[in-house]
Amino acid sequence: MLPPRRFLPSFSLLAAFEAAARSGSVTAAANELGLTQSAVSRQISALEKQLGVALFLRERQTIRLTLAGDAYAREVREALRRISNASLNLRANPSGGTLNLGILPFFGARWLTPRIGRFLDLHPGVVVNLTTRLEPFDFRFDTLDAAIHFGSARWPGAALTFLMDEDVIPACSPDFLRKHAIRAPGDLVHAPLLHLNSRPDAWETWFRTAATEFDALHGMLFDQFATMVEAAVAGLGTALLPRFLIERELQQGLLVEAVAGGSMGTGQYYLAYPPDRATYPPLAVFRDWISREIEADGDRSLAIMGAIGQ
Repeated sequence: MLPPRRFLPSFSLLAAFEAAARSGSVTAAANELGLTQSAVSRQISALEKQLGVALFLRERQTIRLTLAGDAYAREVREALRRISNASLNLRANPSGGTLNLGILPFFGARWLTPRIGRFLDLHPGVVVNLTTRLEPFDFRFDTLDAAIHFGSARWPGAALTFLMDEDVIPACSPDFLRKHAIRAPGDLVHAPLLHLNSRPDAWETWFRTAATEFDALHGMLFDQFATMVEAAVAGLGTALLPRFLIERELQQGLLVEAVAGGSMGTGQYYLAYPPDRATYPPLAVFRDWISREIEADGDRSLAIMGAIGQ
């Protein structure tokens, strides 16, 4: 339900205010909007009268946002951005079948993007827009329909569909493995280790799981899986990496498992979305599709393991 009409200024008033707030000049706002200075000034004054709040301080020929005006400008700018994005999406896909999806960078680049063409072939009327999101957010204040979530089954205000478990392995280059004569978990304690800053305790947990004593652990720190993978390939250290996201490097022999049987479960992947969007057609078909893709991946992995065992 929309608030009373008196609290919903017209688009022209908001556009004039936002342009003036962003540029700090009525003249610049007028040039941007193709209006006269007096027209922009009248619109800003009309907005202030409607809201009952002063948005600008007038000082001779200059304007400056009040504290209230600055806060309001941020909200209005975001609202106008969302309207603009919605209009662009509608123009790109008049049927309305747009899915705005938040993705984790490495998962998106390595697993989802190479497969998304299959989804689009099955659902040619759906447009998928991908945006990076590293942390949970409030769907009420965002334009995204859904997001890929890693961790525990917790996202306040969102419904979660389980996708898969994640297992990581200690991976390094073949040359690194030979150089440091790594044969057991204890051999890694004194070898260079690569760390991900979003998982600062990963190596400590791995050593405890492997019943291996350690003191302080050191090594290079990374903020993205992608750069950490490249560092491991370059022989800079051993990294704990999700097996399913480094299949290419493992198959090409660029990376090897540093310690046999060193796999460790770290968490789960989920598809998160607002409960009231659960039946939104593009989201519903994507949710079904990604679940089938993951199931098919599992079947292929079992087949490969069976073939190796024969």
